[in-house]
Amino acid sequence: MDVMHDGDRVDHLPRQLIQSIHQALEVDPGSVDNPLDELSDEFNPLDVLNQLFPDEASLVQLETVQGRLAEDERLLQQEIHALEDELERDQDPNRIQLIQEMISDVLGQMSRIREKASESEAVVRNITKDIQNLDLAKKNLTTSMTTLKRLQMLGNALTQLEDQVREKRYSEVAQTLLAVKEISAAFKSYTTVPYIARLWKRVHQVTGEVRAQVDAEFEAFYLQDPSKQPRTSQITDACTVVDLKEYRRIFRANDEAGHLDNISRRFAWFRRLLTSHETETGKVFPVEWRVGWWLFTKFVAITRDDLSTLLSKAGSSLTLKLLLETLQQTTEFESVMSKKWAAPLDEILSAASSPAAPVQPMSSAFEPHLGIYVEAQDKQVELFTRGSLDAVTRPSTAGSTPRVSLSADDHGESTPIVMPSSTELFYFYAQILEQCAKLSTDQALFDLYGIQKKWLKIYAEDVLLPTLRRPHTLTRKSLDTHFDAAELRRTCLVVNTADYCQRTALELEDKIKEKIAERFKEKVTLQTERDLFMSVLSGAINCQLRELETACEGVFTALSRVNWSMTNQVTGYSAYVDDLVKIIEQVADQIKHLVEQKKFVRNFLDKACGLVLTRFTNALVKSRPLREIGAEQLLIDLGVLKSCLFKLPGETLLTSGYTRSLTKITTRLEALLKVIVTPVDPVEGFILNYTLLIGDASFSNFQKILDLKGTPKAEQNSLLDTFVTIASTKTELNSTSFLSSLDMDPPPTVTLAVRVRAAVALPLDGVLGVLNSPPSSGPPTGLSTEGTTAKGSESGQKREVFSDIRRFVSFGLRRDTQPT
Repeated sequence: MDVMHDGDRVDHLPRQLIQSIHQALEVDPGSVDNPLDELSDEFNPLDVLNQLFPDEASLVQLETVQGRLAEDERLLQQEIHALEDELERDQDPNRIQLIQEMISDVLGQMSRIREKASESEAVVRNITKDIQNLDLAKKNLTTSMTTLKRLQMLGNALTQLEDQVREKRYSEVAQTLLAVKEISAAFKSYTTVPYIARLWKRVHQVTGEVRAQVDAEFEAFYLQDPSKQPRTSQITDACTVVDLKEYRRIFRANDEAGHLDNISRRFAWFRRLLTSHETETGKVFPVEWRVGWWLFTKFVAITRDDLSTLLSKAGSSLTLKLLLETLQQTTEFESVMSKKWAAPLDEILSAASSPAAPVQPMSSAFEPHLGIYVEAQDKQVELFTRGSLDAVTRPSTAGSTPRVSLSADDHGESTPIVMPSSTELFYFYAQILEQCAKLSTDQALFDLYGIQKKWLKIYAEDVLLPTLRRPHTLTRKSLDTHFDAAELRRTCLVVNTADYCQRTALELEDKIKEKIAERFKEKVTLQTERDLFMSVLSGAINCQLRELETACEGVFTALSRVNWSMTNQVTGYSAYVDDLVKIIEQVADQIKHLVEQKKFVRNFLDKACGLVLTRFTNALVKSRPLREIGAEQLLIDLGVLKSCLFKLPGETLLTSGYTRSLTKITTRLEALLKVIVTPVDPVEGFILNYTLLIGDASFSNFQKILDLKGTPKAEQNSLLDTFVTIASTKTELNSTSFLSSLDMDPPPTVTLAVRVRAAVALPLDGVLGVLNSPPSSGPPTGLSTEGTTAKGSESGQKREVFSDIRRFVSFGLRRDTQPT
């Protein structure tokens, strides 16, 4: 349903509004028999007109139809008045006041129910009060008994611990001390009680005595007289109760911390310390203690704090060389320690640190400062890309001369399959990706991915696309059938390069996802850049089509200027056909030789087929009137061109879709020319041949045939009247055919210019684009012209006598003015 505003602009009612109207009127859209009663945006007055007046004889019912429509209008107006009266009754103020009073009564009842519920809750609380008191007393009694029992256990364990410490039974002290600490922890909240406060103080005193006594044992062990036998058994037992805090104090960082460039001295110091521990004192400690892990973890914690401080202080003075050298030495040291104990670094650090405060690797201190590395790679890629861009935009005089064909040397010359800059770019990407993954797989690698993503887009837009826009140094004459071989080589190179880039970009995406941290995996995608490369590839194929069209321009220009009235007989195919076939074969041969992926060759051949036949049709229309002799000559020429196009792909590239498409186009062109070849006399035979070959009852399409045939205007009226009379009796004819889209004033060119950000292949718009509808099955052909359905599929359509108002009016005027 349309509403006209401001001239030609049409506003459509929203679909939701239409549905609401249907619901209000209790109307089912699917059950509406009368199209005038249907409320829809798809209402077409022409359909209703054809339904009311299916033929000429039905026009006598015009007054009856007018009366019925007037009666419908009167009934609708009565229904509108009835609805308006009902609406006024529903909006009565007294009725609204009554509803408001009812709502107030409901709210009052809800308030009274809420008050009664509160009273019931208070009654239940009073009833269960005694039960709650008994439950609380039971709980307090149970807690008191448990606390007294633990208090007794703490006193006994503490007395036993004092005896063991006095007698230096360290193997038993370890177990008893652990039990005392666990039991005393339960009394931490009762330290205000005097007796428990005394026990708590006694526990701390005993713990301090154990620590002091064990310290004395270790000091005596390390400073003992070498001439005396060491007391290893006693010191081994003492290790089971020693606190690791003292060990961390002993192995704290030395005075050699220094600057970042002296980090290797830190690692050398720790290696000496670890060697001394393993060869001299390490044998004293139990194996399950893994004292070496604890020493290493403490060293890592201290060194990481130092590195964080040094890197932060360095600020802008931190150079990329110093950063990478320091980080490389750090990662190598961590790797050596991990291999030494045959355990992952994270496992070592987590086993020798508190879960509440885990120790991070030393290399993690460099993570916030790796932006320097990423910025450096950004500059390197920029220099590389700018160099490639300069190579593209640099003026070149070689390879700009158009040639008729390729020589033997052209096929044998060493021509790169893809642009060297593309392979160098991805090789550089792989190098920096591997290097960055060794340094960090977290934010730095994700930032590097962003850099690579940015420059892939720039490479496609600023390097590949400008290659397609290089200006021609020479212009062609209007009848020149040469083509620019260098231009074709350049476009083939872009096709191969764009395909290589989009495939390698997918491999790069998978490689990044394989190496990057888990939290970044879902954010990594290069699909947008791959689509951009595919659009560049599509643009390159269109440039190839443009080159083919330009090379064929002279042939089609000559065909459009042929004066068929001067042709007396047909002796064979025309001379221009040899030039056209030669150009098509030479261009296709070079593209098949230079394009690596054959699917893109097939795509080009599919589009080239549609392009050539469209230009052939354009020239055919421009050369009218054709006469019978001209149509006969064009039938022979079309047969030669059809044979050439069928052989063009060869056995390896020929597909069923290509064959179907080519057959459909040429069959329709042959049908068009055969109708033109048919003599006008007798008229019935000529019209019958039209209905058999074209298969429609279209007034305008039949007039196109007469124009192409060159029938004088004076004879056309009688032929058109006879056609309408005969066509009205043949109900099996369709209202349209492929001729409905035949442009009698075709454009000079078919292909479109390459757009920078085209996301899909650029279409070919021709006068007979409808002749080249895509196949319904089989592999994709790449043809992008669209059209109407074939004759077989049109047979089921409803036949319309009057498809437009102008034809209806012109027919009536012609009948009225016809002489009697």
